[in-house]
Amino acid sequence: MPAETPPLPPFRDASLSFAKRVDDLLTRLTLEERIAFLHQYAPAVDRLGIPAFRTGQEALHGVAWMGPATVFPQAVGLGATWNTELVRRIGEAVSSEARAMRARDDRVGLNVWSPTVNLLRHPLWGRNEEGYSEDPALTSAIATAYTRGLRGDHPVYWRTAPVLKHWLAHNNETDRDTSSSSVRPRVLHEYDLRAFRDTVSAGAVAGVMPAYNLVNGRPNHVSPYLREHLRAWTDQELLVCSDAGAPSNLADSEDYFDTHEEATAAALLAGVDSFTDHGTDGSRITARVRGALERGLLTEADIDTAVRRQLAVRFRLGEFDPDLDPYAETGEFDTPAHRALALEAAEQAIVLLENDGLLPLLPGVRLAVVGLLADECKLDWYSGTLIHRSTPLEGLYERFGAERVDFAEGVDRVRLRTASGEYLAVPAVEDSPEVTRGAGTRGAEGALDPALLAGRTDLPPLTTDTVGTELALIDWGGGVLTLRAPDGRYLSVADDGFLRASADQPGGWVVQETFRLEPSASHRSGHLLKHLGTGGHVCVAADGVKVAGRDAREAEIFEVEFTERGEDAVARAAAAADVVLVVAGNDPHINGRETEDRTTLRLPAHQERLLDAARAANPDTVLALVSAYPYAVDRTGLPALLWTAHGGQAAGTALARVLAGDVSPAGRLPQTWYAGDGDLPGLLDYDVIGGRQTYLYFEGTPLHPFGHGLSYASFSYADLRVLREGDALTVSCTVTNTGAVTADEVVQLYTRAVAPSVPRPRRALAAHRRIRLAPGASTGVTFELPLSALEFWDVACGRRRLEPGAYDLLVGASSEDIRLVETVELDGEPGAFRPVRERGLDAADFDEQAGIAIVDRTKSAGDAVTTVDGGSGELLYLGCDFGTGVGRVAVEVAGEGVVEVSLDDGPSIRVSPRGSGPAIGEEPGSGPAIGEEPGSGPAIGKQPGPGPVAEVSASGAGGPYDYRVLTAAFTADGVRDVRIGLRGRLRLAHVGFSG
Repeated sequence: MPAETPPLPPFRDASLSFAKRVDDLLTRLTLEERIAFLHQYAPAVDRLGIPAFRTGQEALHGVAWMGPATVFPQAVGLGATWNTELVRRIGEAVSSEARAMRARDDRVGLNVWSPTVNLLRHPLWGRNEEGYSEDPALTSAIATAYTRGLRGDHPVYWRTAPVLKHWLAHNNETDRDTSSSSVRPRVLHEYDLRAFRDTVSAGAVAGVMPAYNLVNGRPNHVSPYLREHLRAWTDQELLVCSDAGAPSNLADSEDYFDTHEEATAAALLAGVDSFTDHGTDGSRITARVRGALERGLLTEADIDTAVRRQLAVRFRLGEFDPDLDPYAETGEFDTPAHRALALEAAEQAIVLLENDGLLPLLPGVRLAVVGLLADECKLDWYSGTLIHRSTPLEGLYERFGAERVDFAEGVDRVRLRTASGEYLAVPAVEDSPEVTRGAGTRGAEGALDPALLAGRTDLPPLTTDTVGTELALIDWGGGVLTLRAPDGRYLSVADDGFLRASADQPGGWVVQETFRLEPSASHRSGHLLKHLGTGGHVCVAADGVKVAGRDAREAEIFEVEFTERGEDAVARAAAAADVVLVVAGNDPHINGRETEDRTTLRLPAHQERLLDAARAANPDTVLALVSAYPYAVDRTGLPALLWTAHGGQAAGTALARVLAGDVSPAGRLPQTWYAGDGDLPGLLDYDVIGGRQTYLYFEGTPLHPFGHGLSYASFSYADLRVLREGDALTVSCTVTNTGAVTADEVVQLYTRAVAPSVPRPRRALAAHRRIRLAPGASTGVTFELPLSALEFWDVACGRRRLEPGAYDLLVGASSEDIRLVETVELDGEPGAFRPVRERGLDAADFDEQAGIAIVDRTKSAGDAVTTVDGGSGELLYLGCDFGTGVGRVAVEVAGEGVVEVSLDDGPSIRVSPRGSGPAIGEEPGSGPAIGEEPGSGPAIGKQPGPGPVAEVSASGAGGPYDYRVLTAAFTADGVRDVRIGLRGRLRLAHVGFSG
């Protein structure tokens, strides 16, 4: 008789549920095998036939770091399309390419670390290019569409498993691993959590990645919010992957725990399931886990919980069912459809900001294309390698013909003369291999990155001679320069320290192609050439030009001889043309990127010079900004202005088609463009409500508002109708194309509480739809709006509440271009006073504050408040109900300082000018009220009443978590507003009242 086929182990039995199969597999893994799975690079288990697995594959706007792939517009550009269906199709294409690439290279992972859903709160954030929008509704809509495309539509198996980045309130690169974002409860629930919540609740997300920063004094990698919020939004197992190096930061740079064993245990217990640390070497993480087990900080059950979540993702990806996985053989790569999709996305991402009729360009126009980005197709840190490339110049050549297009880049052309009278020279290289930026380095989040440049050593280093080489010098702002040889290669520094013309573009985790000219102390017209990547200075040695140490005495002194100024070349080209197109913007690896925030909204001075030269030579000048973030530009005398994020492989073709009128632009701004740096809050001010930030609360006049974008057509809005059906509103209107060309319009629905009891958004996006209409055509647009979308987080009761009253429903073409308004009266839940006699006041549940930061009450849970930098601060709590009366106050406090509790007859609170903090005990009227601009006059509203003031001093309280309850006499009854003033280095957790 033939031998019977042995039965499949249950974890291989596809007829069982994934949960049962995961449980079975867990019982078969040894403790050591399970511990090993906790590292990013989980090893194979050969005895069970389980292959190695890696969490993490970058796929922000195409498969990144794994060589050639279709490159779509940057994420902020995808946000500018306001087109969820388009973004879903892009997600499908990206995941299809990931599958196809994995079939030939098993280093390509299917657990993709994207999209980034951090809200673009502050436009100077270095990673602005990675997010979709400053608005949580738009961000979650785009992110949900992308994750649905990445996941696929099979009910059981996933094409890829997307992980959202970066949890939570992460908008600064400056001190990003040690700074704390102070996020009050309303901002937490109404703003920062919302983009994650809505996307996770949609069901297409495999997990999240915590951010490097701390929130309210506690590192995100040990945040109780992972358990309290994230995992409460879905019954699906979610995988939490750490950011690279963040587990070590807990005990190193953050010094939050005394040992790595304590830190690792705390992260695992908080909900981190996969540790991205120490590259491919998992030995240190596994040693820390074993140490935590031995110390009783963890149990095997804790390890099993994390491993179970990992295995759940691997089962969904079809790893254990190759014959049933519908995506196993369906991956497609660089197809005509993907190329067409990249072009469609690039076209839809273009935003026409201003136009006096110069665009679209007339037939037969002679065009001058100028600017530092005119012949560039820039990539960013999370791009794949281009297979196809289209710069603005190439796109215009193709569309208009090279004979009608003149080009002037606008670089400054220089020679660098040494103290000996010789010049820097780039040796000629015959039959040089193609210059690439491939060096196989580790990226920030641990994945293999073959597209980073450490420098090539197979090319000869620079030398000197009596003639020298004319170099193209570009000042990218802040004195940061690049220097380029005539053959297009950038000067770069390799590991051996020599300076070579060896890079096709600036790039890498540490950019090796940027320099700064520093005045020489010993030579009036001389300069030192500092290499920013190493901090050393360029010197001339017998064996070549190299970078020496940081000692400037070793540096060569150079004189810069200009052979041509960029603005002169631009002026000549502009004067000979009918229309000038100035293409300006940024290089995504310089002055604003991961690890580096921007310092200003201004366009770099070099590019301002080029723009001014073009405008002076030709009034018909169009400015096209190609950038990862907003700029504050001078619009004087500028008839047309466009913006696009770096648009990927088809960017130039897309821009040319829009300029020619082949496509009517319909991109919309996903974030506010401010008029100047003075409109911006501090980079670390995360209180969007108190700081009046983003279009939701900003009270100034922006350069361009959220949602703005023009068209070559015009649209009318009519017939606004609002119906209530149960717990939702149905909002509908009719939109008509009143123009002469087929075009897209983005219909936007906003809401506004008419007379709120607390500060609410000036208007908030509730829904949107991108539609296409032929000339004269009309269509009905309908939105379903759940009443829950009108709720706010009520700190008095610690939950969301729909306040009764009037609400405006506003429909229009941007947040400031409202065409139709309807007001509805809603009966919600009336507010209640705070029952402080029974519950007291949790310190972080304030209504207003000044000079206060929220911090961790303990390392594992809870919030407290403290003063900024140990100064003084003030808190206001409205509507506190003392009932029939109290006689004492009890403050739960740690540290040293003074707590002052007083009553107030009104809701005003005194605040000193921004940055100086309030002074407790100031005379009324000595500073502006919350929300006022500094210097605008005395406080308005009611001042502190004649009620009692209880002052409690705390001293010698030990560490920041050593709380004591201190009491004092305090008499109050009825409903009153309470002020609390703090002085000194203390933490206040709770204030109680008793008879």
